[in-house]
Amino acid sequence: MMKYAIFTVMTPDCSLERTAQLLKEYGYQGVEWRFTNNDPSKKNEQPSFWGNNLSTVPADSTEEELAGIRALMDAAGLEAPNLASYIGCGDLAATERAMKAAKQLGAPSIRIGVPNYDRSRPYDALFAEARSYLQEAEKLSAEHGVKAMIEVHHGNIASSASAARRLVDGFDPNRIGVIYDPGNMVHEGFEQYKMGLEILGPYLGHVHVKNAVWQRTDASVPATDSADHAPVWRSAWGPLREGAVHWPTVIAALKEIGYDGWLSFEDFSGSAPTETLLRDNIAYIKSLVG
Repeated sequence: MMKYAIFTVMTPDCSLERTAQLLKEYGYQGVEWRFTNNDPSKKNEQPSFWGNNLSTVPADSTEEELAGIRALMDAAGLEAPNLASYIGCGDLAATERAMKAAKQLGAPSIRIGVPNYDRSRPYDALFAEARSYLQEAEKLSAEHGVKAMIEVHHGNIASSASAARRLVDGFDPNRIGVIYDPGNMVHEGFEQYKMGLEILGPYLGHVHVKNAVWQRTDASVPATDSADHAPVWRSAWGPLREGAVHWPTVIAALKEIGYDGWLSFEDFSGSAPTETLLRDNIAYIKSLVG
């Protein structure tokens, strides 16, 4: 039976306490905390997904502070499917800190980073760097009992399911896994959903739920001189029901492979107030799961 959580990057205007309260109210079973230190210079700004996000667990939280958050979760009946840390490839100290925090919060896994691909370095070098890091992360996972998971994400060297599988192939799937994210694959890395899930096989950790769209830019008519041709299309976040990801197909594919894990929402569309999205998104996906 699939279970429902949110990645709290999507609730920037809610405190940790308010987030837990809303998740309990709308029938979620889990919370995937955003785990990083907010930029102090953004403290007085309006709440935003990746800026002054009020639903963030600081990466430098003390054991006492983490115990308080765990108590908050327990009171709301919430599990932690994953700790969504922001760890650069190769940062073993941050990896170990996040694993220790995850263990205290009851999370079986953390998110770790792989290199971005910006054309400044060849793919083979980035691949070797990531594999070396994963080898060390696998050792830390065995030591702390917390899995390390990469995310299928545009802009990095694991932007598709097949690229992610190639990166993690050969590691213990109990120690190294992959977060599958169809919304990210609208921007880059689309593969037929069921095939991608089959490719990931035992490395499939959990699934992020959001959507994105392709929009026409102002350069709607290509320039006559190809050297001046500007992009005609750009990708952007969109409402869950209206984006390029056909969630009925994704849910059907997950059912067909026997998936019974977590669906973790992270809606960046801004199409409705946070509370409305929390209520409506879970109702929509539950209607597809049946």
